[in-house]
Amino acid sequence: MSTKGWRKFPHPDKAYEYPGDALKKNWARLHQGDCEPWPESADVQDAWRAYHAGDFAKAVDLGIKAGGAGISAANKAAMIYATYLVDDEDEKAELFQQIIERAETQQAQMPDAANAWYFHAYALGRYSQLISVGEALAKGLGGKIRSSLEKTLEIAPDHAEAHIALAAFQAEVIDKVGSLVGNLTYGAKKDSAVEHFEQALALIPFSAIARMEMANGLVMLFGKSRMKKAEELYAEAAECEPVEAMERLDVEAAKAELED
Repeated sequence: MSTKGWRKFPHPDKAYEYPGDALKKNWARLHQGDCEPWPESADVQDAWRAYHAGDFAKAVDLGIKAGGAGISAANKAAMIYATYLVDDEDEKAELFQQIIERAETQQAQMPDAANAWYFHAYALGRYSQLISVGEALAKGLGGKIRSSLEKTLEIAPDHAEAHIALAAFQAEVIDKVGSLVGNLTYGAKKDSAVEHFEQALALIPFSAIARMEMANGLVMLFGKSRMKKAEELYAEAAECEPVEAMERLDVEAAKAELED
């Protein structure tokens, strides 16, 4: 894939650069949400350095070139870039489809890599939102999303981002098809969604995105009765302290939501 012409990260900050040993020293905090293991390959480390600094194009190029565990860095970089920095829906869809394909190849080569499954589910979920959740469910994508998220959590039970995604998936399904059909067809339950949101927040209490997704999910699941709680969660998200590019984009998104 070509990353030529990709937009620059709009909030560059020296604090998001992790040169030399700084990456390994901060790895646990940087990857508390996705449980990505420390890569021994220097090339993969460089891909992650680029990702955390917000150089998403470089991260994709380096990750794909490195292969193996580098695909996780490439996929997360493309995922965050498409989610936050691409406006054109066709371009978004193409990027998500590329992530899905790379993740499926990685699954075959590295079946025990949690993020081969998580990034697959994430990209499928975002792609589903683009084509409409109803259409995605009709195409059978719902089952694939759930299966990949469950596989992620089987490999890495403390994968906070997968807990968020599984909770959001259940909320979206219930919002679109109702509690009864959602439970019977996709195993989506309100109490399960809330539990996964709460588990994610317990695992990454510093996270803006955990709060934002929980806020959105609570409104989908319970309507206006949870609007006040959702507003509180967004306010908390806007106050979170980012330590890298993705977290900065999350916080800025929370601030923008509060201004609307």
